[in-house]
Amino acid sequence: MLKVGDEFRHTFRYTQEEVDTYARVSGDTNPLHTDEAAGAASMFGRRIIHGFLGASVFTKIFGALWYADGHVYLNQSMKWMKPMFVDTDYEAVVRVKETFPEKNRITYECAVYDKASGDQTIAGEATLLNKKQYVWS
Repeated sequence: MLKVGDEFRHTFRYTQEEVDTYARVSGDTNPLHTDEAAGAASMFGRRIIHGFLGASVFTKIFGALWYADGHVYLNQSMKWMKPMFVDTDYEAVVRVKETFPEKNRITYECAVYDKASGDQTIAGEATLLNKKQYVWS
């Protein structure tokens, strides 16, 4: 069973088409994400992806990749540390921080890193319940 320090890593990237789709679905049509000229004129020098789109990798990990069957999200905190850009490789890392066997819960440290620079772009924690997978004898 999972123990403190266990981790899962996942490499990912987003395209501008995915950012544009997220803008339409979420309603966040800020030109900083979708307009090349607005992005170029910004303090970032180019368009950035939505913070919540970048952080959505955690729902992918917990919902489809890492002990996914039975997961129920209870809490997620996040801090955005650096902007994220399209067509850039990132690595998401989730690490077991604390286990609560009597409640079938785990708190994870959650982070995203730019693979080329090593810079951390997102930091946070998530607590999940899983009565199917989080069972300690």
